[in-house]
Amino acid sequence: VHVMESGGTSAQPGGSLRLSCQVSGYTANFYCMGWFRQAPGKEREGVATIDHDGDTRYADSVKGRFTVSEDNAKKILYLQMNNLKPEDTAMYYCAVGTSGACITMGRYFAGRLVLQDVAPKFGYWGQGTQVTVSS
Repeated sequence: VHVMESGGTSAQPGGSLRLSCQVSGYTANFYCMGWFRQAPGKEREGVATIDHDGDTRYADSVKGRFTVSEDNAKKILYLQMNNLKPEDTAMYYCAVGTSGACITMGRYFAGRLVLQDVAPKFGYWGQGTQVTVSS
């Protein structure tokens, strides 16, 4: 399985970016795909997930600004990021796991789990793409 992110670049506050994640070699019909990010000096955090049914979940910090979607036929995951803020600056990672991973992420986004509890649910990770938001 190969996971590769793209689309990271610099943007101004209030701007928009779209990240892409190409997944190849993953053939399971039931899955969870997610976006995570890690800012300098901070722990990695979950951003958004989408499962094989198209159900999405988001961190409170990005709700209403970010949208996760997928092109199922092409196995591409997207993250549309609008109204970017300087605090969105981070390395963004894409990950793929079993469908149960999205259920677990729901508890994570609700604050009932920490990332160390949920990250192992995702077996495949990309190398990351850098997003920098500054004026």
